[in-house]
Formats: sequence, structure tokens, C-alpha cells
Amino acid sequence: MGFYNINEDKVIAEVNAIFDLIEKSDNPQKICTCSQCRTDIICYALNRMEPHYVVSNRGLARVAGESSKYRQKEADIISLIYNGMNQIQHHARPFTQHKAGGHGCWKDHKPVFIVPAIIGRLFNGMNFAPLEEAQIELRREQRVVPMVDSNWQNPYSLVRSTAGIFTFLPCPLSAESPGIQQKLGFSLAINAPGFEALSYSFETAVMSEAPVNTLFSMERIFRVPDMYMFPLDEEKPRV
Repeated sequence: MGFYNINEDKVIAEVNAIFDLIEKSDNPQKICTCSQCRTDIICYALNRMEPHYVVSNRGLARVAGESSKYRQKEADIISLIYNGMNQIQHHARPFTQHKAGGHGCWKDHKPVFIVPAIIGRLFNGMNFAPLEEAQIELRREQRVVPMVDSNWQNPYSLVRSTAGIFTFLPCPLSAESPGIQQKLGFSLAINAPGFEALSYSFETAVMSEAPVNTLFSMERIFRVPDMYMFPLDEEKPRV
């Protein structure tokens, strides 16, 4: 099925146009124009708009033909963007490097293997409660796997609010051409205070393709089986 929310393109285009104009004006108000702040503002606006789906070029033409509604839509979008700018600039992500430019963890348009988001759950093996204060590290070939951006951490630290759930979104890997099938091997190294260390290895199948703007998709998820950690045996010597 082919359907498309045309508001996405409108919001993305307006955000980029506004921020590009700010950069050209030497940015006297020192507004952060990095790709992360742009993305946050795009999400802010889209989450406050009703989606507008079309399924054909005729549907798009019909929307474009409704000139008065289209102009009002543009005005609403710009208003939402400026509201979002005000919110985001006052609550910028503290752990993000706010640098101008940068649009992902690859720098060209060559084919890549897009690794699915990796999701799992970690429990106390004695009472089946979600674990807190555990640290999960995703590795490949004994190396820590880089994430797509600073919004995704590796290692991932569990806290009470995550209810034992951990997530990773690895950076895509370069490929020679599109359409190549391959299996990628990963491992999880898990540590928690007072519990025996745990490791788990798995493989996921990927196919090379052209880079896409949005890496995360609910259709592209690898779920790790539920895992359980057990308290350290105090009678055993700790290595």
C-alpha cells in the first residue's frame, strides 16, 4: 500500500528554510541550528498536527488546488515551528554535541546495511522483576557498536523508569552495492551490581540498500529474547 503524510515534507522544508535563513543572517540571537535541534522541532510540529495522507498524485494535486486551505496550513506550520524553536532552544538536549551540519553517521549516498533497532528486556531471575541499575553494552567483533546519534546510548544504562527494557540503534554499515544479503553477529555484555555478569550472542539478517532519511521504523526491529540475571553467590570467590 502506498500512502504518504504530506505534512512531513511541508514541515521539514519550512524548518530547513527558517534555519538556513538564520545561518545566513549570522545568527545574531545565537539560535542553535544543528541537525538535532532541527529534528526535535520537526517532531514537535508534527506531533501537534493532524496527519494529511494522500495515496496518489491526484490526491496531491487536489490538496495543492485548495489554495486558501493550503495557505492557512502553511501559516499553522510556521506558527508551530516557532513555538517549537522557543521550547527546544530553552530545553536543548544536554548530552548532544550541538554542531551545525551533520545528517547521520554516513557522509555519502553509497549503499549501506541498515541494522534494525535492537530491543530486549532484562529481569531479576529470582523474582522476575525488571532489573534496575544494569549496564548493557552492544558489541560486534569485540568492539562497542557506534549508534546513529547521541540520542541512542551504548552502553545503555537501565533505570527504574525503563522497566527493564533496553534499546539500541546501530549506525548503518557500508556496502558495495544494493541488494546484498548478509548476517551480522552481535553480542551483549551485561553487568549489574550484586549480579553475575551475563553475555548473549545473536545474529540478524540485513540487506544493503540506499540510505534513507529515517533509520528507525517499527517494521525494522530485532527483539532479543527476555534475559535473566541471578545474584552473586557469596560463597563463590569473585574473579
